[in-house]
Formats: sequence, C-alpha cells, structure tokens
Amino acid sequence: MAGAIIPRKKRKLKSEINVVPYIDVMLVLLVIFMVTAPMLTLAVDVDLPKTNAKSVDSKVDPIIVQIDNDGRYFLKLQDSDREQLSPDALKAKVAVFVSQNRDVPVFVAAPGDADYQRVLSAMVLLQQAGVPKVGLMSQPGNAAK
Repeated sequence: MAGAIIPRKKRKLKSEINVVPYIDVMLVLLVIFMVTAPMLTLAVDVDLPKTNAKSVDSKVDPIIVQIDNDGRYFLKLQDSDREQLSPDALKAKVAVFVSQNRDVPVFVAAPGDADYQRVLSAMVLLQQAGVPKVGLMSQPGNAAK
C-alpha cells in the first residue's frame, strides 16, 4: 500500500477570542497614562492674596512708579503731577532725585492683572538708578482670619 492516502482528522475551528493579550495591553496603557498625566501640567493660575497690610508711615512723600497694562511707565514725584516717561528718562529722573534725597521711599504700583515681567523690569530700572530699597504697592483687601 504504497500509494494509500491516510485520512487526516479535521480540526474543529474555535469560535472563542483570547482576550488575555488585550487585557495586558490595556493595563500597560493604563500605567503609562497614570504616570504621564501629572507631568502634563505646564502652568498654574495663581490668584495673589489680598491682605490688610499696615500702611507705611513716612514723613516724606514717596516716589511712585506706576505701570499700566500697556507697559507704559508713569512717575509721580513728591509735589508734582503724574507724568508718562520712557524707561531711560524714568531711570535718569529717579537717579537724580534719589541722589539728592537718599531716604525717600520708592514704590512700584501696577494693576493686579499686570504682566509680572513689566513689574520686574521697573524694579530693575530703579535698581540701576541707584534706589536702595523698592516697595510694592497694593490695594487693601479682606484678610483671611
């Protein structure tokens, strides 16, 4: 029987789906998302607190440098009106005034929603003008008790 054909058994097809690999993939994805989700925070909105700070008692009227939302600088000297100045003119005028009156307080005032970089730039200008101490002005608010 050299040419006899041996009958093969036909396998019955399974109609079940093996879900174990899918579960493994889902668990790996879950771990990846749980680890990376906290790292996706790029910025945090901060509302600065308002307090009932004590007012500064001074015998001399202060120099006030005001910054508006457009980045313009205004200077209010002791007995003069508020005037708009360029950064270089502001630095020069404050330098002359502070050199004559060393003990005069200098404050920076800006709206609450002003760009923080503009406030820092004003403080750098005042530092370059020779102001030893700069204060920040705020509006009184309700303190948390």
